[in-house]
Amino acid sequence: METSRRLTKSNDRMIAGVCGGVAEYFNVDPTLVRLLFVLFALAGGPGLLVYIVLALVMPNY
Repeated sequence: METSRRLTKSNDRMIAGVCGGVAEYFNVDPTLVRLLFVLFALAGGPGLLVYIVLALVMPNY
């Protein structure tokens, strides 16, 4: 029987739990996801906008 995975905010949270939730969903280290979000935000990419949208859209654990 296959269990379905859901993208939800994590209990392992620094600000809103978005990076922790993404890390749990993809089974990677949360620090790596946090660094990627920061790099995208500082490089002029949509990192900050994506984080804000995910913080508003993602359900709590």
